[in-house]
Amino acid sequence: MEETSSPLEAVLSPSIADVSVLSLDVSREAIRIDVCSTAAGAACPDCGSESTRVHSSYQRFPADVPNGGRLMILRLRVRRFFCPESSCARRPFAEQLPELTRRHSRWTERLLSTLAAVGLALAGRAGARLARAFGMPISRSAVLRLLDALPEPEVPVPRVVDVDEYATRKGRIYGTVLVDVETRRPVDLLPDRMAQHRRGC
Repeated sequence: MEETSSPLEAVLSPSIADVSVLSLDVSREAIRIDVCSTAAGAACPDCGSESTRVHSSYQRFPADVPNGGRLMILRLRVRRFFCPESSCARRPFAEQLPELTRRHSRWTERLLSTLAAVGLALAGRAGARLARAFGMPISRSAVLRLLDALPEPEVPVPRVVDVDEYATRKGRIYGTVLVDVETRRPVDLLPDRMAQHRRGC
């Protein structure tokens, strides 16, 4: 966000382009921040045309990470613009602030990343308990949905692979596991231990 007169505003509002803090109110229970975009216009999400013609505005209240034991109440003023392209099916559209929040989301990007980190460390039930203890109420299923929406991490191609067996029913049903020798992480599981699978590795 832009530089503000209060050091507290700078701490609560990380540097985000074209966003300004209008007001800040701190009480014992909560911190209330009014925020708006300072951009001259916005791009239509369908055709990409830039528009500066404001149609209307409305307010969003995305949840944010608590600060110092206080609730963070963010009031975001969002403008709707007319699309200048006559052939575009989306006439009015809402501006987006991708570094602050995302479309249709009830949470800020900062809260989303925090909850996702808690979920990666503790999974659903334990992650939800810890999040609630820190003032970020969320259900176990919501934590799991956040994790499911995360992009798959890029895994380097293993240079050296080891082949071993694993048992789904000990002494009766076996499969083959491929392991990256350098990282000691499983690469793939094969449903059986047939020789042709191993020769193809």
